[in-house]
Amino acid sequence: MASRLLTVWNPEDKDFWEREGKAIAARNLWISIPSLFLSFAVWMVWSVVVINLPAIGFRFDANRLFWLAALPGLSGATLRIFYSFVVPIFGGRKWSTLSTASLLIPAVGIGFAVQDPGTSYGTLLVLALFCGFGGGNFASSMSNISFFFPKAQKGTALGLNAGLGNLGVSAMQFLVPLAVTAGVFGAFGGGPQMAVVKGTAKSIWLQNAGFLWVPFILAATVASWLGMNDIADARASFSEQSIIFRRKNNWLMCWLYLGTFGSFIGYSAGMPLLIKSLFPGVDPTKYAFLGPLVGALMRPVGGWIADKLGGAQVTFWNFIAMAASAVGILSFLPRNGAGGSFFGFLGMFILMFITTGIGNGSTFRMIPVIFLNERTRDAEGKGAAAQEQALKDAAKESAAVIGFSSAFAAYGAFFIPKAFGSAIGLTGGPEPALYGFLAFYVTCIAVTWWFYSRRNAENPC
Repeated sequence: MASRLLTVWNPEDKDFWEREGKAIAARNLWISIPSLFLSFAVWMVWSVVVINLPAIGFRFDANRLFWLAALPGLSGATLRIFYSFVVPIFGGRKWSTLSTASLLIPAVGIGFAVQDPGTSYGTLLVLALFCGFGGGNFASSMSNISFFFPKAQKGTALGLNAGLGNLGVSAMQFLVPLAVTAGVFGAFGGGPQMAVVKGTAKSIWLQNAGFLWVPFILAATVASWLGMNDIADARASFSEQSIIFRRKNNWLMCWLYLGTFGSFIGYSAGMPLLIKSLFPGVDPTKYAFLGPLVGALMRPVGGWIADKLGGAQVTFWNFIAMAASAVGILSFLPRNGAGGSFFGFLGMFILMFITTGIGNGSTFRMIPVIFLNERTRDAEGKGAAAQEQALKDAAKESAAVIGFSSAFAAYGAFFIPKAFGSAIGLTGGPEPALYGFLAFYVTCIAVTWWFYSRRNAENPC
């Protein structure tokens, strides 16, 4: 296994890249993607599980259900803070293997817990928190992949890793409603529950929402161990990486990524229950997966466009589109339980998801460029050794910022569904939450323009 440690790694050297670097980087990327896909599926699985719990005998009100949908976001975001720094400490291959295997805990736990309506609410809360393992994995996965690619290809590579990984949300929201309709695991999976929907009783196997992912998690764990690499030059202690907390651009990019990814994952977590609350006659499982699907597919596109046009310009115009989408959603909401247009609401939300995907790709293209420009600018006139060290420092700092900003942004998975639940509980509708999100997008437009996209900006990227 010694060959899995790369003692020489310089993707900015074109000869090295074409000779051997490209193939190694591609292998690590294509093993990382399915692991991240499964991480997102497990992280967001409660968004579908919660809408089925009342039908099989769990007596929880809407507020408790929104808490179950929101808690994986809270724990996932918090874990990302720690996961942001672990790859340079432990190595990408080792951590990818361990973090993928950790998904078995919530997947198996949910499979057993939902079979008994007597399972305590506290137990379900703990399992919801464990689903945060999936959310945490994003930070370490993106940090790891950022080391493998040259600057000119980072936007596309990170977009593919995150975008195809993000597809786990929509795949889960599409597949789980199908998987729970049959006893696909036979006697090993347990018997069915009797669900009562609109006065009609039918058998479902809600445990499949967890058990469905187990064989794939096992396969991805083995693939990570056997096929991925550690990079010797990427090693760094936490103290070495913690310099990012003194970098202004770290905090600015955290704010912008909260606007893009925080929106993507927050709306993904809250949309099924939001549809159920606003449009009671609509089955949310038929439509909720569409938003995360287009958002995930657009992320690589956003990275690719940003590689061509510049991340700051794409991000600036994208936030304008996000603000317009929020206005559109507000215009189609029902008022006092009447009126509104579901398909207008859905169309505006799909537009919102498209913009979150583009923005996710473009903001992550900005980060490595910002830190490479800063470090090389600091090393100007100090000789070749200083320039070489600047490249290494920029790679480590940008990887840490990518991970930490993803942690910061992941709190959207908690605050957005909770904001919807609180707004509906206090006012009867989600309008206060959406007006708050609109105001936030306006601040993101201002930050992007002032620091990165205007003429003579201090750090154009």
